[in-house]
Amino acid sequence: MRARPRGAIPFPSLPGLGMIFHILADAVAALHLVVVVYVVIGGSLAWRWPRLALVHLPFAAWGVAIEIGGWVCPLTPLENWLRRRGGEAGYRGGFVEHYLLPLLYPGLAAWGSIALAVLVLAANALVYVPLAFRLARRPRHGTVRR
Repeated sequence: MRARPRGAIPFPSLPGLGMIFHILADAVAALHLVVVVYVVIGGSLAWRWPRLALVHLPFAAWGVAIEIGGWVCPLTPLENWLRRRGGEAGYRGGFVEHYLLPLLYPGLAAWGSIALAVLVLAANALVYVPLAFRLARRPRHGTVRR
């Protein structure tokens, strides 16, 4: 057993606490899945609500940066911490590599992260380039189009 650092508060060991951590870890994983789906196809919502692009574009940029940079999303360590507190084993790597890639692309090589980043960029370009043209042609309030 590891020695507790001086002044550290012991983590409670209540009956059923492991199940709570398990449920919270699953909730974080579900949230992570929603974020990944939003990064890929959330731009299509901007066709209906153009101001939503202000929220989606940073998400998309973050998703691409994580894949290209080989970083780990902050939700992954949170999920792993909750799983370990619940008595489960965490996992190495990121959410996409652990859950999605084995389902979608079994045996994907190391270049797969770059391919996913290009896919996200292409999907969002297919949405935002036509949307930008549409919004540029739209008359502004108070102006008369001739």
